[in-house]
This record gives sequence, structure tokens and C-alpha cells, in this order.
Amino acid sequence: MLKLSMKWFAPFFMGTALFIATSATTSAQSIPEGVTAYQVEAEFEDVRFDLENAIVNRGLVIDYVSHIGDMLNRTAKDVGGGKQIYMQAQSMLFCSADLSRKAMEADAINIAYCPYSVFVFEQPDKPGTVTVGYRNLAETGSDASKAAIASVNALLDSLAREAAGQ
Repeated sequence: MLKLSMKWFAPFFMGTALFIATSATTSAQSIPEGVTAYQVEAEFEDVRFDLENAIVNRGLVIDYVSHIGDMLNRTAKDVGGGKQIYMQAQSMLFCSADLSRKAMEADAINIAYCPYSVFVFEQPDKPGTVTVGYRNLAETGSDASKAAIASVNALLDSLAREAAGQ
């Protein structure tokens, strides 16, 4: 498991900080604002399976698995792709009835966040290093909305950390 540098990213809940873990080979600048990612030295399939289990073991249902790496490899010639971006890459979409209800009762516009998404990938220039993470949801609106979205972000973070063995 690799968790070398920590960077303060965004507040969540009451003054607790959310951290982005990056490895020495991935600079904090390569992680876009609003994304949290963790890296682990492991086999892609093991981390992907751990991410799937982290979701399912919480009683959640994966609605869709997007095989992003396969799609990019399959369409590279058609769109003038010049390099292989991922060895393997997937995102998993799911929802939580409990957290979604709280978020949408607080503000109906929070429907924009559902389904939730987590990703996992391995790059050809970093074989054996797998990145797992998610896009942070903006904690805006009323106090109830902020709290509900903070709970979703906490869930997404716990899923990514579990898959990364952190």
C-alpha cells in the first residue's frame, strides 16, 4: 500500500479535513481539483474487486460498470488516439437510497449527484500501481444539504480508502 504524501483538500463535516493521498510518482498537481485519489501497489483486478466488494458489502447495488479503458483502446484508431492511456480502467455507478433521500429531501437539485461514481485504473507507465478514487460532490445549499452531501462524500472516501487498503 502506498500513502506517501497528504494534502489538505476540503473541509467535510464539522471542521474535519478530507485528504488526498498521492504517491511520490504522482504529484498533487496531476490530481484535478475536486477529485480524491489513492494509489496502491497491487494487481488491478484485486483493487477493482475490493472496490466492488466495498460497495456491495454496504448493501448497495452497482447499477453500471463503465469499462472506460476498453472503450478508449477500442476507439483509439477511430479518433486518432496516439497512445494507450490505461492498461485497465473502470468506473462503477451506484446509489444509496438512504443518503440520496436525505440529500434530495434537503434540496431536490441534489438529484444531479445521483448516481455516485468511483473509479479505478492502472496506467501503462506505472504497472502495478493502481489508482482508486472519486469526484467530490460540492457541499452547497442549506445546512441540511451540506450535511447530506458531506455524508455522501464520506461514503465515497471510505469506499476508495477500503479498496486502496487504507
